[in-house]
Amino acid sequence: MSTINLMSDTVTKPTPDMLQAMFAAEVGDDVFGEDPTINALEAKMAKLFGKEAALFCPSGTMTNQIAIKVHTQPLDEVICDEYSHIYQYETGGYASNSGVGINLIRGTNGKVTADQVEAVIKPVQDWLPISKLVVLENTCNKGGGSYYTLEEIRPIRELCERRGLKLHLDGARLFNALVETDEPPRAVGELFDSVSICLSKGLGAPVGSVLIGDADFIRQARRVRKVMGGGMRQAGYLAAACIYALDHHVDRLKLDNDRARRLGEVLEKLDFVESVRPVRTNIVIFDLKPPFTADSFLAKLREKGILAVPFGPQTVRFVTHLDVTEAMIERTIEVLKHI
Repeated sequence: MSTINLMSDTVTKPTPDMLQAMFAAEVGDDVFGEDPTINALEAKMAKLFGKEAALFCPSGTMTNQIAIKVHTQPLDEVICDEYSHIYQYETGGYASNSGVGINLIRGTNGKVTADQVEAVIKPVQDWLPISKLVVLENTCNKGGGSYYTLEEIRPIRELCERRGLKLHLDGARLFNALVETDEPPRAVGELFDSVSICLSKGLGAPVGSVLIGDADFIRQARRVRKVMGGGMRQAGYLAAACIYALDHHVDRLKLDNDRARRLGEVLEKLDFVESVRPVRTNIVIFDLKPPFTADSFLAKLREKGILAVPFGPQTVRFVTHLDVTEAMIERTIEVLKHI
């Protein structure tokens, strides 16, 4: 019996065709700007989002942290939702790397509005940090894969321009949202000063995220990447996997989203489930009724060869991805119905 791994979409392994693309990659030294495959990936991503330049990095945490560092100075602050990855899962890097504070908004499933952002912008006083950067996450992991549409982002962009704030997108799973909204990446890029895109989640590359922005921003970002230890050498083998993922794995994300919705629909009907967060993309978050705890429930799933993660004492997360087949979804549903 094969294991069904619903822990995260980061667990995917390269497909045979992706591995072939990696083995065939032409490489050089990227610190000198001489890796042609990395250069091709960066140019491809910049063009896709209508920006001047891009930077290949090992992780989405690094791209987010670089963006914060370039957009701010010490004693500034970042405004974001309380569920944001930069606050929840990047080990306080905003403080450690950039010396900035964080100003949290209680949005809806990880999403904030322009009115909420405007309400927390601080006046300029000696004893207050300076509000400098707004970060949105699309899709929001802790928000259950919730996503912003262009229509929802535009008022926030207009506010940032009016109040002199920068706007960064943590687009770790952005393509999962775009296959739902059918909005073009270029239109997203137009609304942000910088965009971080992870290619090692639903798109299935083994490693890598890309930071996108104007040419001057990326020049500064390269220096910050280096000081963070992110200057890579013959990393074109990894970039080749990312290019393959962009060319072949975007459209199929709709399948992951649809399968997650099916799991959510089944969970809503089960007696031991208290509630299911709205399933918008490939993430399913649900709360259990006592006497179940997340740990006891996950132990029962493990006995059946199904892996997932706790998201709280009574809360569990499932994530669908490239390596979860239709047969695996059916088997998971059967197991859930017989717990």
